[in-house]
Amino acid sequence: MAATTLIEDLQITPRLSRSIRKTILPNGLTVLTESMPHLRSVSMGVWVGAGSRDEAPEINGISHFVEHMVFKGTTTRSARQIAREVDTIGGNLDAFTSKENICFSIKVLDEHIAPALDVLSDMVLHPTFTPDDLLREQGVILEEIKMDEDNPDYLVSEMFVQNFWKGDALGRPILGTKKTVSSFTQETLFRFYRDTFTPRNMVFSAAGNLEHESFVAEVERRFGSLAPSASHPLPHREAPATTPHITLKRKKSLEQVQLCLGVPSSAVNHPDRYAIYLLNSILGGGMSSRLFQSIREDRGLAYSIFSEMSPFRDTGSLAIYAGVAIDKTKQTIELTMRELSRLKQETVSVSELTRAKDQLKSNMVMGLESGSSRMANLARQQMYFGRFFGIEDLTREIEAVTPEDIQRLARELFRSETMAVALLGNLGEMTVERGDLVC
Repeated sequence: MAATTLIEDLQITPRLSRSIRKTILPNGLTVLTESMPHLRSVSMGVWVGAGSRDEAPEINGISHFVEHMVFKGTTTRSARQIAREVDTIGGNLDAFTSKENICFSIKVLDEHIAPALDVLSDMVLHPTFTPDDLLREQGVILEEIKMDEDNPDYLVSEMFVQNFWKGDALGRPILGTKKTVSSFTQETLFRFYRDTFTPRNMVFSAAGNLEHESFVAEVERRFGSLAPSASHPLPHREAPATTPHITLKRKKSLEQVQLCLGVPSSAVNHPDRYAIYLLNSILGGGMSSRLFQSIREDRGLAYSIFSEMSPFRDTGSLAIYAGVAIDKTKQTIELTMRELSRLKQETVSVSELTRAKDQLKSNMVMGLESGSSRMANLARQQMYFGRFFGIEDLTREIEAVTPEDIQRLARELFRSETMAVALLGNLGEMTVERGDLVC
């Protein structure tokens, strides 16, 4: 029998009460559900707790490759049969690979839970990885790599990341490289699959108009035979060190200079995470942010400028992105340093912080309005926190952040000696020195 743990219903508001339940199957697979009776749909996903940062260098890109190959057929279904069955029930089948996760998901009407679950579980549990399919998919992914290499936004981000996490898997591309992808064999795929797709390393989450016990029974009927692993497949490793760097790549075909400037930040579960999200929002998180107002609205130097957080299980980064003309690049960097310095030297006003808090709370609430987002939220909270937070919990944490917290974090994060910058474009003779990155 499955061991069931009832997670207390999370009362958020009369309209947003959450009924979350959790069951751990005997083989270690975690099953999470959130009942949303007002919906006519169900979103479900299988989440694997490993991604590109967990790959050895010689198999870089294999997580993403396996994600693709799962769609190519099982021991009982061809790729065409999978597509037809999903289309027949009007489903939306999807998947993605990140630095730390692989996810396979499907969304269907509540009357089609059983056939959707059957297709999804068959794909995850019984892929064939045939040599012919493997060869074709190598061609597809090599084209995907070329497509990304033609995208300057992607290229500058990869330049920044690969040199920021230099020598660590976190800095390697999710897609892999032409060399690694071309080297994959059926044996390589099955070895990775057997080591990674284990019950203790997987979470099955679902949200929508469903009933927990009957859903768990259906999941157990399909996944119960999956052999338990002796331990978690990912060994504990120290958080990777970051490398301050200045990387310039000249590409004459580009009209703009793509700029990425960043600093080390905190892990996804850090106690200061909400204060850092608010700091990011104030700095470059929207149209009222300081960077947007100063660099775009006041001076017209850039069409797009923003900052974003990239938190991982043990580390993270906060990076600023912009696209500017070559003759405006140095001024943009100077103004960016000025805004970072201002956050360190002056406390933000109560009204500015309140605006950022309202923006963050709104994004969180609106982000939970669909079954798909709730399904993903359940899985991520389980994988990163091992518990579930209601909106009231999040709101309380956000409201507790003070202007002094923002200033303290700005002083901790924005240090010239830890800063890294990547520039891509028609740079001419332009150079950037460490002295340009003083804040």
